[in-house]
Amino acid sequence: MNPDSILQWLLEGDASIRYQAQRDLLKKDDPSLQEQISKEGWGAQYLSLRNSRKQWGKDFYQPKWTSTHYTLLDLRNLCMSPQQKEARETIDLILKQYKGRDGGINAAKSLTDSDVCINGMFLNYAAYFRADEERLHSVVDFILGQHMSDGGFNCHSNRIGAVHSSLHTTLSVAEGILEYSRNGYRYRLADLKRAGSRSEEFMLVHKLYQSHRTGKTIHPSMLRIPYPSRWYYDILRALDYFRLAGVPYDERMKDALTILLAKRRSDQRWPLQAAHPGKRHFDMEKPGQPSRWNTLRALRVLNHFNPPKY
Repeated sequence: MNPDSILQWLLEGDASIRYQAQRDLLKKDDPSLQEQISKEGWGAQYLSLRNSRKQWGKDFYQPKWTSTHYTLLDLRNLCMSPQQKEARETIDLILKQYKGRDGGINAAKSLTDSDVCINGMFLNYAAYFRADEERLHSVVDFILGQHMSDGGFNCHSNRIGAVHSSLHTTLSVAEGILEYSRNGYRYRLADLKRAGSRSEEFMLVHKLYQSHRTGKTIHPSMLRIPYPSRWYYDILRALDYFRLAGVPYDERMKDALTILLAKRRSDQRWPLQAAHPGKRHFDMEKPGQPSRWNTLRALRVLNHFNPPKY
């Protein structure tokens, strides 16, 4: 397929794909198309599964991946309108019912300590859907209180005393900080931006997937590209974060970009790799088949970093 054919294929997809392809590849932001995401296709399907308690699944974090938490993350990643009523109502409910004693969003009342990875993801979709800033103050305070000396974050730091940051948690928190800063929030913004910059450096020190001690791949799963990513780290999700953050090409991204390009099929599209195990509302795409999600994300990453050397 030639580039025009691939773009046309993307524009024949779900409203969420059409909107993001036009916005990110053609530089045409169409609010009317964004409004369609909640009215048809995947977005409408997700919204139809909301229950009478204004939640999804059994609870805020149960079960994976049909819980309220992961469904809201999916809605954010569809790029549904930030004014979407149901999402905003449910985020308001979470802020009322799921605050822990440490100020973070707590996935279970039986847990003493909130999970910083969950709070990073929460900040991502709460800021995207324009939650009230004052009600996010304690979440911001909690996240900053979990920042580690090596620059990143680890969900086990306040539970079992982890001393080295996790790429999984660091990326989830960095995404939340970025979304918060993009939407005009001001509370402790300078502190958050410093934490975000240090988190980016933490990921780059690891060349996005390598041990800083041995240079070996930290875990093979980081080189796979399923979608949705959930809380799991992978190189395409990381590269897409750096694109959205406006970070220019860094030589330490080279290996990850080379691997991403090697995953492109002969028809110039990227496949979907097997989903993370767990209960799902529905499958947006089939593993092993050409993926509009992965092709869209890979193309906008490559367009941003523009690496002709590859």
